[in-house]
Amino acid sequence: MRKSKPKRRLLLPDPKFNDVLVTRFVNDLMVDGKKNVAYEIFYDALDIVKAKMKDNDQSPLELWKKGLQNITPQVEVKSRRVGGATFQIPQEIRDSRKVSISIKNMILYSRKRSGRSMAEKLAAEFMAAYNEEGAAFKKKEEVHRMADANKAFSHFRF
Repeated sequence: MRKSKPKRRLLLPDPKFNDVLVTRFVNDLMVDGKKNVAYEIFYDALDIVKAKMKDNDQSPLELWKKGLQNITPQVEVKSRRVGGATFQIPQEIRDSRKVSISIKNMILYSRKRSGRSMAEKLAAEFMAAYNEEGAAFKKKEEVHRMADANKAFSHFRF
């Protein structure tokens, strides 16, 4: 690489929970630079989760974090061309990318859900991820299955 690596930007924690992970999630949720709207959607989704899961003794933020952990993949497959053939090679994922993938999957599949508002869709995806079900969890399982099926090619790792 000719240039040095860019400096990592420090994210400020969110105003309500004082958590950097929430800010990271909200930044990915944000559309057209409307951060306050994204914060409102996220907090409303947590309120909906709190209302629907009254019997659970954990806070909605803890439920969300556990849901994120449930949909975080440990390995992924990358394409590598070896002698004219393309192989899917399983590789472990670094921690920052794991979190990024899980956040992006949760937002993507919550946007595809049916529901009235984005907050409701997001809350439904939070609860589905916490219960180890839903589209984002299926995506993680599918990625793990692909990596397991192609582990014979792991010696091509680069």
